[in-house]
Amino acid sequence: MTTTALIVGDLQAGIVDNYPFAADVLPVMEKVVPAARAAGIPVIFIRFALRASGLDVAAGNQVIGTLHGAGTLFHEDSPETLVHRHIAPSPGEAVVLKRRASAFAGTDLELILRAQGIDSIVLTGVATGAMVAATFFDAADRDYRVTVLSDACADGEADVHDFLVGRVFPARGAEVLTSDEWMARL
Repeated sequence: MTTTALIVGDLQAGIVDNYPFAADVLPVMEKVVPAARAAGIPVIFIRFALRASGLDVAAGNQVIGTLHGAGTLFHEDSPETLVHRHIAPSPGEAVVLKRRASAFAGTDLELILRAQGIDSIVLTGVATGAMVAATFFDAADRDYRVTVLSDACADGEADVHDFLVGRVFPARGAEVLTSDEWMARL
C-alpha cells in the first residue's frame, strides 16, 4: 500500500480557462495524473468554491470578497468550479471542496489522507502563492512529508512562484522536483 497521495489543487475549469498561468500547468498535469494512477498513487482533487449566497464570505476578507464577486466563476454550483475536463477525476477518486486557500482549512482532506494511511503528499496546482503555499504550510504543520512539483504549479506572478519553489519550500523541508524527475521515480 502506498503512503503517498497526489494533491491536484484548484485546476478547475473557470481558473484554467480564464488565467493563462493556470492553463500552462494543464499539459504537465495531463502526464502527472495518469502516471500517479498507473503507479497506484491516490489522486485527490481540490476545488475552490464559495456559496452563491455569500454566507461564507466575511465582510472584512477582501480577497474572498473579490473572488465571490467575480460572477459565477467561484460559485459552488457553477460548472466553472469543476475539475478541468482534461484531468477529470476517475470514479472513486476524492474531490475535496474548499472555501479558503489551504486544502486543509475546513475540509475533510486530512480525514481522507489518514484513512488511507497517507503520510506523504505530492503537491500540485495553482496558485503557488495561494493554494500551494497555504496547503504546504498546513501539511508541514500536520507532519506530512511534502514534495512540490515545480512545473506542476504556477502563479500569476512568476517571481512569487520562483521564490517559493526555489527558496521557501526547500528551506521549510519540502522536496522540490520537476514532474519528470518525480515520474522517473515511480
